[in-house]
Amino acid sequence: MQFRNMAFVSTAALAALASGSAQALPVLSELYYDAVGSDDGESFVEIYGLPGTSLEGFAIDGVNGTNGAVGPTILLSGVIGGSGLYVVADRRSDGTSSVAGADLLANFDFQNGPDSIVLRQGASVLDGLGYGTFVVGEINAGEGMAAPGVSAGSSLARRFADLDTNDNAADFVVLTTPTPGSAPISPVPEPGSALLLGLGLSGLASVQRPRRAVAARVRSTHG
Repeated sequence: MQFRNMAFVSTAALAALASGSAQALPVLSELYYDAVGSDDGESFVEIYGLPGTSLEGFAIDGVNGTNGAVGPTILLSGVIGGSGLYVVADRRSDGTSSVAGADLLANFDFQNGPDSIVLRQGASVLDGLGYGTFVVGEINAGEGMAAPGVSAGSSLARRFADLDTNDNAADFVVLTTPTPGSAPISPVPEPGSALLLGLGLSGLASVQRPRRAVAARVRSTHG
């Protein structure tokens, strides 16, 4: 019975470790808001989520850092593809964009900051990215501390597209070369051999000690 209990605890511990690394998806994964020269047809927003996720009813809002005014708003559609990445690119008046392979073209121009963008499903905000230096009285609609503002030609991207610690300053880095449709994914560690070995030995020890004690009593009885 003791061994079965320990096996149950070990399985529960492994499940807890696995679930602890899970993140709520989808999330904002990269933002390019300030191109060199004109932003028209150059900027984009990338999100990361489970492949096959329908984005009907999802939207991305810009939030003005000065007064919290909302806009522009991008209404999303379609599904997240097999890569887990979905790119929304700014559309020029002629219907074109410089962002190759974008999943959706929309007319938007997010400000240089300090400002924010938020990803929502209906009225529920799923993720937010605040960027730039906010002063007292300004509105940061992101998570935790704001990510830095970027110079023209650079983007803000998650260290790992699927990892969200709810702190923009920790999660986002500046990329001098934007990468729409491409992002690193955090490695998902399988239970390490050392951990499994340790759990196995601890369970084995709980069985072996009583067995040794029984053997000793048998020898003393027949000795």
